[in-house]
Amino acid sequence: MTTQTQTPQTATARIQPKKQTLEDAYSPPANFLEIDVLDPQTHGVAKKRYTDYEVRMRTNLPVFKVKESSVRRRYSDFEWLRNELERDSKIVVPPLPGKAWKRQLPFRQDDGIFEDEFIEDRRKGLEQFVNKVAGHPLAQNEKCLHMFLQEPVIDKNYVPGKIRTT
Repeated sequence: MTTQTQTPQTATARIQPKKQTLEDAYSPPANFLEIDVLDPQTHGVAKKRYTDYEVRMRTNLPVFKVKESSVRRRYSDFEWLRNELERDSKIVVPPLPGKAWKRQLPFRQDDGIFEDEFIEDRRKGLEQFVNKVAGHPLAQNEKCLHMFLQEPVIDKNYVPGKIRTT
């Protein structure tokens, strides 16, 4: 039996990575969850005015019964999701983009919360929020997240709990 003596160079040598084939590079990833927040639309007039966003999801994770979905959500729906997750799950829920109270004051010289630049900034913040939340393995089992991403209408009277995959 031969014994190898390690020099400082061999002890800290890097492990050679496996060569990636074209098939590896272009095949679908093992598990993926893609969520986009897009297509903001403003509805209504005066005090009844609001903006909603399309929330589009694609996944191959087994915990989601629907592999592709598209729903429209308002900022208040994102607030509902955050509150539900804070109350029922064991995860630290990231913050939402701010409410922009100053932009809602009357007698402004601009459109306030309905200005294109503000809507786009909020859209990016909401997309970042929902991707952070949905990327967490514990959050992926929460009924409220599944309802938020997949159901056309959120049932606010639902019974909180975990999704069963069996």
